[in-house]
Amino acid sequence: MKRREFITLLGGTAVAWPLAARAQQPDRVRRIGVFAFGAESDPAAQAYVRALRQGLEQLGWIEGRNIRVDYRWASGDRLKAEVAEMVELAPDVILCGATQLTGEFQQKTRTIPIVFVHVADPVAGGLVESLARPGGNITGFTAYESSIGEKWLEVLKEIAPRLTQVAVLVDPQNPTWMMHVPTMEKAAPLFAVQLTAVHVRDAAEIERSINSFAARPNTGLIVLPSVMNSDQRELITTLAAKHRMPAIYALRAFVASGGLAYYSSDWVDLYRRAASYIDRILKGAKPADLPVQQPTKFELAINLKTAKALGLDVPPTLLARADEVIE
Repeated sequence: MKRREFITLLGGTAVAWPLAARAQQPDRVRRIGVFAFGAESDPAAQAYVRALRQGLEQLGWIEGRNIRVDYRWASGDRLKAEVAEMVELAPDVILCGATQLTGEFQQKTRTIPIVFVHVADPVAGGLVESLARPGGNITGFTAYESSIGEKWLEVLKEIAPRLTQVAVLVDPQNPTWMMHVPTMEKAAPLFAVQLTAVHVRDAAEIERSINSFAARPNTGLIVLPSVMNSDQRELITTLAAKHRMPAIYALRAFVASGGLAYYSSDWVDLYRRAASYIDRILKGAKPADLPVQQPTKFELAINLKTAKALGLDVPPTLLARADEVIE
């Protein structure tokens, strides 16, 4: 072989080596944006993230190895700004919690795949075309069925049978109230209660509205899920205790803060299940082809200490149905 031919062959081989080496390297690190419901310091929010992380690890996605995860928290006044910042990061997929938050992402991007958890009614909210065929860049896991509003009334009336008037604390920025309030208004006569939807936008309106409603006799409270209501849960549970108002909440964290009762789907389970959709999207599936899934597990928690402070005797049959009883 001539010297020139040998050098040419050697050079071609040298070029081929790095190409072959690159081909044998593991897939590139994928980027996931996670916008969890609640403040970073919130134990409930941390439980959601742990469940998601566990679900991803079971599917082979390990932080620091083949995925990078950017975390944000759905709490406080910077929600819109942080949504915009996450979209700017251009992750491969975004997981977000709550209807309001998912709507914010929809306004910012129609291309980045989004998996939502605990959204109330994604069809009515315009997030997807249908549950079976979402049709766009968004799919995920709903938190409620339409009858849950009736269930909140039922549990509250079981705990406090003397109730005749119930205020529903509504954050108008979260469109889920348009699903829940009509359901409860229809069911209210079945439980012999008068329902009043109270729209609040900040702590001052919450305090003013609860103080005013509590002046009526035999009152109770239903607190709908929202980022703002969650941020103000210490205030809400304190006011409910001050006015001796039986209250039921759609978020578990309220019961841990002294709230009377909680009933909802198991949000930790929803975050764990969401890992399967993130896995499928990272492997090439499109959100438009992944049907929206509905909850399969529901939870009831009762704070017996709060019930006793309110002078309420929780029926043994209800305690037997509870998934958690706080003594």
